Amino acid sequence: MSKQLFNTTEKSNFILNMTEEKYSQLASYGLSLACFTTAIFAVIPEFVDKLSYSIVSGGLAVSGVICMILALIAVMKKYIDIKKLFPVCSFGAMILWGIVSLINSYSVSTSFYGFSGRGEGLLAIIFYFCFFITAMSVKREKAVKSIINSVIASGLLHSLVALIQVFTGKLSHYRFISLDIKANAASGLAQSPVFLAMVLSLSLTASLIMSVTTDKKRIFYIVSSCIFSFVMMFTYSLVGITGIIISIILSATAVFISKSPKIRLVSLLSSVIPAVVSVIIVNAGLIGEISSYKLYDGYSLWWADSYMRLSSSGDYNSEKVDISDTAEVYGYLNSTSLDIIKKYALTGTGPDQLVYPQLYTNGGLDMETTDMSTIIFLNRGTFDRVYNEYLYTAATRGIPSLIALVLILGSVLVNGFRKVKKSRSDIDICTFMMFICGILIFFIGCSNITFSPIFWTVSGLLLCSAKKE
Repeated sequence: MSKQLFNTTEKSNFILNMTEEKYSQLASYGLSLACFTTAIFAVIPEFVDKLSYSIVSGGLAVSGVICMILALIAVMKKYIDIKKLFPVCSFGAMILWGIVSLINSYSVSTSFYGFSGRGEGLLAIIFYFCFFITAMSVKREKAVKSIINSVIASGLLHSLVALIQVFTGKLSHYRFISLDIKANAASGLAQSPVFLAMVLSLSLTASLIMSVTTDKKRIFYIVSSCIFSFVMMFTYSLVGITGIIISIILSATAVFISKSPKIRLVSLLSSVIPAVVSVIIVNAGLIGEISSYKLYDGYSLWWADSYMRLSSSGDYNSEKVDISDTAEVYGYLNSTSLDIIKKYALTGTGPDQLVYPQLYTNGGLDMETTDMSTIIFLNRGTFDRVYNEYLYTAATRGIPSLIALVLILGSVLVNGFRKVKKSRSDIDICTFMMFICGILIFFIGCSNITFSPIFWTVSGLLLCSAKKE
């Protein structure tokens, strides 16, 4: 007999009567949607130049609210394993300290909603927490596999748009990544070449590992790997090349852990060959107006993205940093951020407000009536992102938030290792390796509303106790 509250009907008590299988099915729908919503919403500003990229945050809100409801249901149904409360409590602590950071920030509104076009305020972090809780409450292996396939499908959607950008130069803000460099860099629907490379690193890891550990749909996974690797090289980013290398190493490791036939190591060529082909195409002068393959991280993440596209930073200062030297760009961003951390060690600058303490001029404009993006635009040499999530967390939300983040990732890593060691299933190996890829990519990338929903979903899946049908 179904449970009911007082004289209410069975339909109105669907939460009480929800089975683990039904919840897992709904959770897989919600988390799969999280892999796509920001990309789908990004289509609008890509096609209509006059619309702001702030609309993309609406995509995060849609999937975030759905998973917020699912997370509340999981708590009500007591689906969260009490043995795995530590990462949940650590995540909660990071959010609570984020509130402290928000209160002490330059702009409370920006801290909560995020900078226009970035959308990485405290609200976004709360949504990530909901993805994490919902994912760790999944109880069926079928649902986990469905979500992994959604990560791959999301990568294919980004790649389809990216190929149009690379070969036609259309639907992109990165056709010119400087005033005189026409590179047709790929950004997909991730809004930035670096962010696209981060997302495709997870998709490539998933497709490669599934191709070497499973017997079903291997052709699909191999073809997907070819596409991801090919597109990642056209981001002209350090993350793109590093992501391919990490994916190959993790996939090779997965072969030995899963005890799959060693002949399947040949599948890793589906990542190597397309990467080489893309370099050959560029060197042949067939893409844009460049004749040799180079990394353009500085130009794309600073000039083309934050300065020209969003006005979330000033232009780079050539007297202080060589924008064409990738190592020097990352070194400058890191060292400047460390100085900011020393000054704002406890609460940080406020979520999504790294650029604010760097401002040194208002250009004679009235600070109260002038839009902040106009003021920021005038401040040459400033930046709004440091491409190291660990430094970025400490700089914007304080060292206590960094400690909480490390505790979350460390506990998930330990639990994931134990889970893989015990089960050695292809699904568990895949989620574990995707998680490893994510925490490594965070050393040269930063959280964003396209990558982070997927990363925190994968992190949660690594903690779930999914059963076979």
